[in-house]
Amino acid sequence: MTAATPPASPAPTSGPSPERQGTLLLLVRHGETPTTGTVLPGRAPGLHLSDRGRAQSERVAERLAGLPVDAIYSSPLERASETAEPTAARAGLDVNADAGLLECDFGDWTGAAIADLAALPQWQTVQHSPSTFRFPNGESFTQMQARIVGTVEALRTAHAGGVVVCFSHADPIKAAVAHALGTHLDLFQRIVISPGSVSAISFVEGQAPVVLMVNSTAEPLSGLRTP
Repeated sequence: MTAATPPASPAPTSGPSPERQGTLLLLVRHGETPTTGTVLPGRAPGLHLSDRGRAQSERVAERLAGLPVDAIYSSPLERASETAEPTAARAGLDVNADAGLLECDFGDWTGAAIADLAALPQWQTVQHSPSTFRFPNGESFTQMQARIVGTVEALRTAHAGGVVVCFSHADPIKAAVAHALGTHLDLFQRIVISPGSVSAISFVEGQAPVVLMVNSTAEPLSGLRTP
């Protein structure tokens, strides 16, 4: 009698397809500048990363190692595009400028010291009822949120099933995260987005977005995608 032939082992699988995993969109705040936390720079040109900001940009690139990035987008402002450069170099990709990722237009408040703005009565509205506030001769928070949400939607549709890294600014990222969480804009100031931090949102067609992480500054990011 001969021994029974053992059943063949099932063929190994390569994990879920990108389509099943959905589109992974990473929102990265630019690194620190010489005025971070003291001035509201807005869209004024000519503001570059500090030494600490450049180190933060290198750290972002290191954390993304092993993640199959399909595209990189950045706000056109220098501090954002400079933060994107190390990631683009490691991934062998170009940085695509996208005005939808721009900082909020602070209008007449552009370049003002935060300490001076905090003394204004309008500052309480900015902090507690931002949906009702428009910066003098600038953008409203609702306009800013509509802009960033529309940009996120366009980019995730253009790269369906892929991994997209977007370099932007604190308020737009906070507004995008709040929208993905289903949180009212008046509560978005409760979200903290630090310089050089990464927030991740997963989009699967026909489902609500899933926020995977917010304001992450430490761990490797390769685990966000199943091999």
